[in-house]
Amino acid sequence: MAWVLLVVAGLLEILWAYSMKLSHGFTRPAASLFTVLVMLASFSLLSASMKTLPLGTAYTIWTGIGAVGAFVIGVAVLGESVTAARALAAVLIVSGLVLMKASA
Repeated sequence: MAWVLLVVAGLLEILWAYSMKLSHGFTRPAASLFTVLVMLASFSLLSASMKTLPLGTAYTIWTGIGAVGAFVIGVAVLGESVTAARALAAVLIVSGLVLMKASA
């Protein structure tokens, strides 16, 4: 169950990163409030997963899901550029996540 909570927390991290972008530096009240609420939900689920998962594993997986997910959203939704270096960085992050999960 801790892994499910952690994955959902990571997915929520992607959502709050995207909504933070939409908040335009917290100048748009609705997007800002949504961002804060989703952040709190993400942190809460991360915290719950850490009751049984090691800190290093949980935090690394959570930030990795968020980082790669934000990269994908940036490219797919916001039209951000994809360079070979950025794509390689995303692949390396995912590889690290797989190795972290395998070693837990």
